[in-house]
Order: sequence, then C-alpha cells, then structure tokens
Amino acid sequence: MDEMDEEAAPEHDQDPPELEATPEARPLRVSLYGRESERQLSRHFNAVRLAKSQRPDLATAHGKALIIYVNHPTWWNPLVCLYLAGQLFPGRRHYGPVDAGTSGYRAFERMGFFHVDTAGARDARRFLTLSQEILGRPDAALWIPAEGRIADPRERPVRLRSGVGYLASRVRQAVLLPLALECPFWEGQLPEVLVRFGEEIPAGDVGMGASDWTAVLEDRLESALDALAAESLARDPARFDVLLDGGGGEAVVPGVWRRFKARFAGRS
Repeated sequence: MDEMDEEAAPEHDQDPPELEATPEARPLRVSLYGRESERQLSRHFNAVRLAKSQRPDLATAHGKALIIYVNHPTWWNPLVCLYLAGQLFPGRRHYGPVDAGTSGYRAFERMGFFHVDTAGARDARRFLTLSQEILGRPDAALWIPAEGRIADPRERPVRLRSGVGYLASRVRQAVLLPLALECPFWEGQLPEVLVRFGEEIPAGDVGMGASDWTAVLEDRLESALDALAAESLARDPARFDVLLDGGGGEAVVPGVWRRFKARFAGRS
C-alpha cells in the first residue's frame, strides 16, 4: 500500500477495529498485462537485473502464502512487481494494493491492483481485511510497497508504515520476503532496474506485537538495501542475472560520442 496514515492504522499493539466485510480482491492479471509491463520496462530501462547473491528460497514458502514487501524508489514499482511476479513466481496468484492517489492508478486497477485510499481508517481496515483473506490461500503472493511514499533507496533509517507490521502480527501460515529495488544509471543512456531479495521471514505464533514486527521488517529490508547499494556501486553486471534486456541504452551513447568527436575534430 503506497501509504498508511498514522490515524488510519491501529495504535501501538492493540487490535485494529473490528474488520468489516469487503469485496474479494481479484488477482493481478499477470498473463494479460505481463507483455505490456515488459514492453514498457524495455522502453524506459536498459535492463532488469536480479542480484545473484540472494535469490528467493521458494522451498521455504512451499504451501504457504507469500508477503513480498518492497521499498518504494519510483513510480515504476507496480510494473516492476508485475513483471517479477510472472518471471519468478509463475505458479502463484498475485495481489497488490495501489494508493488511489497514485498517478495513473486507474491503469493499475485494470491490471488487477486493488486501490486503497490511505487517508482514512476505513480503508486501512479494508486493506487488513482483504490482505488476510488473500493470505488464507497457500498459493497467494501479496506485493506491498511498505514505505508508504516514494523514497530514495539510500535513505536511512528505513521506515515502514505500520500496516505491514499489523498484518505480520495477524497472519500465521505465511512467509515474508523483503525486496530491495534501485534504479541507478550505469553506462547506458537509460537507467537500470536492480533487484535483490532479502532473507525469508516465517510468520507464525511467535508472540510478537505489531511494533516488534515492524522493527524486524525494517531491519531486514534495510539489510537487503545495503547489500544492493554495495552491488550497485560496484557497477558490475556479472553480479546480476539479466531478467529483461531492454537493449536501448548502451549502444546509443558511444554513437553520439563518435559523432561529437568527428564534428569537432581539428578544432582547438
């Protein structure tokens, strides 16, 4: 969920207000819009690269619902997540919230994202209700942009909205998976999408309240972001698997540079 106001979320570790019945969320339309997300990412990014150093352990979440919580570096988050869903978790049904205030959210709704107006408590309860219904299915994957705002991936400390902590404290048979994203420029004309997963976190009867869960989730996501930052600064493509090669950025700049040198050759 792009944002969850402090007023919208329950306070401290108290249970939220009684959850009310809401319409069932529909899965993301991965097969229908996967090609469109691929086309858009290919046009606007040089490549989508997945860090080799930490791949998700799918055996950990076998037979359990998956909560993938993501930092929020860019407006492109929903399309990146939609593409990763089809490429990395093809056997699951995928779900994701999008803030009603997000630019272009109507298009995201057509893709299957369910909208949440994070300005009020009613929609905070709606988010918790829908999420718990979704996570009752062992083949479900719920993608949550948990920072609640677009933020630089190097900003520290990492701060998450409380909704994901409340959700983690209420679910049982699920695995939480941090996902770090960056969109830096390397050598090409277009930016890269760099992706790195963190360590899996099993939910269950561990006796932790919502605030404790939020602190753990922040720490795990921050660790994944720190590791991705180091790999990004190294600027070494060999550290990543290429999930999508846009092919639009690396050949353009050398050609422009050659023409520039030819035009001004001999001038002092």
